[in-house]
Amino acid sequence: MNPIAYVMESMTPVAKHDKYLIDLKIRNHMALTNLTQGKATRTDMDDLIAMGNVTEALFRMGFGKEHGDITQDGLNALHAVGKRGVESGRFILRSEEMRALNTLMELHDAQMDVITIKDMEQGLKLVDEEFRQRKMRPIVEKKK
Repeated sequence: MNPIAYVMESMTPVAKHDKYLIDLKIRNHMALTNLTQGKATRTDMDDLIAMGNVTEALFRMGFGKEHGDITQDGLNALHAVGKRGVESGRFILRSEEMRALNTLMELHDAQMDVITIKDMEQGLKLVDEEFRQRKMRPIVEKKK
């Protein structure tokens, strides 16, 4: 491994990786489109949950700090639609959830336009660590 190349790459904005960023945005936006049309699969929901988790991690790292309400509302909407979907077998949005998820997606897209590769790595590390420590709110709550 070339340490200088690694450092240089980590300082590169994610937006400079056109193919990666375009593929990511297409996948996320298609998942949201499928959800708004009532055709979402578990894979679509997994993509949206990953997007939400990364958005929250980047928010906590200071990217979009003034948009805490957008992050929380979007995550709450994902949780609600996911929970209903697990119970009913279909992922159906309510209008306020659609609004919250659209706004969360806009925030995520804006974050992707300003962060570096190193920021993305740190955000993903934060998501992985919280998942490992079971600090994330599960979609399906354990029955008591």
